[in-house]
Amino acid sequence: MDLESDTFDLLDLQLLSALELDGRAPFSRIATVLGVSDQTVARRFRRLRAEGGLRVVAVRDAERLGQDQWILRLRCAPHSAGIIADALAKRPDTAWIGLASGGTEVVCITRPRHPGDHDELLLGKLPRTPSMLEIRAHQLLHRFYGGPSGWAAKFGALTDEQTAALRPEAPVSSGPVRIVPEDEPLIAALERDGRATYPELQRATGLSESAVKRRLAGLLASGAVFIDVEYHSEVLGYPLASILWITAAPAALHTVGQALATHPEIAFASATAGSSNIVVTAVARDTADLYSYLSGRLGGLEGVRHVETTPFLRRVKQLTYTGPSR
Repeated sequence: MDLESDTFDLLDLQLLSALELDGRAPFSRIATVLGVSDQTVARRFRRLRAEGGLRVVAVRDAERLGQDQWILRLRCAPHSAGIIADALAKRPDTAWIGLASGGTEVVCITRPRHPGDHDELLLGKLPRTPSMLEIRAHQLLHRFYGGPSGWAAKFGALTDEQTAALRPEAPVSSGPVRIVPEDEPLIAALERDGRATYPELQRATGLSESAVKRRLAGLLASGAVFIDVEYHSEVLGYPLASILWITAAPAALHTVGQALATHPEIAFASATAGSSNIVVTAVARDTADLYSYLSGRLGGLEGVRHVETTPFLRRVKQLTYTGPSR
């Protein structure tokens, strides 16, 4: 893939790729690997935050924790879709919310933290929402791409040597993949700012700095939590995002999913229950680029039987919610 931005350059892409490898890496280490000054990295980081929607936050890995995840397709009256999307975006158990189908559909991933949360949302609040016409819920079964794997890496902006220098040494965990109540203040602070300093985390938790370091290392090592990076794909010249609902032959489900994970256009891919059995997020430069992918690389995959394409009209939430949609 090629960087197609008139505003951001290769160094910005390298910085995003570095943060995907280690979202808490000090600017000094990133600067050394990229061959620039600390001040340059800090300045680029601030600009990406201000103009590119960059956020570095902790994410609970529902798949590793054994928690259910669902992708919802909510068909609603056009005048209410934005209101419903904004209300869902404020919930802590939602992510990746977008308006689609010309503004008549809301697509949303939910990550219920407690067994009753899913029932409360699907059987309680949503059906009673005015102007809600249809609710379709698809359980995510197996992640092929996404989560700790970041999309910027598919641009290949870093050399193998740079990647090795930036990738943190994988700690060994012998403990279970779980989050205990004592972890909640630490995770909550990191969900607000994944680059919060240890003294800041110490103040947020009341723990000693050594205890914070030890517990954070344990959470990251177990896979219960990872540090994720969100940004607007527009900054890299890819403003068009679409959800693709793919039906693959059952015997080809895994091989199709694995192949999709390697495609540069794919930012997220998961097997799902429902009328389609794979859902992906595809990112493109424009409609011609999307058509080329649908008719070419995707269309040529053996085992793909049907594809429904739902372009996003507007992004409302990725990992964090930054205000009402416009």
